[in-house]
Amino acid sequence: MRTRHYVPRRLILLLTPVLRYSYSRDAYVLKGVGRSVGPVLRAERRRGRARLRPSDRVERRRASIA
Repeated sequence: MRTRHYVPRRLILLLTPVLRYSYSRDAYVLKGVGRSVGPVLRAERRRGRARLRPSDRVERRRASIA
């Protein structure tokens, strides 16, 4: 079993001429050879906060009083 790589939806749209959707894998694979070789791509599911850097997130721990 090949590992799945999560990529932005825009990239999948750009690669549509060389990719086909495999219902058994629930992912996109290369046309013609995707049954046995090549990448297995899935659309990125994370949105919004996942793209923020850790420094941009709100501090959730309570500040300690010294």
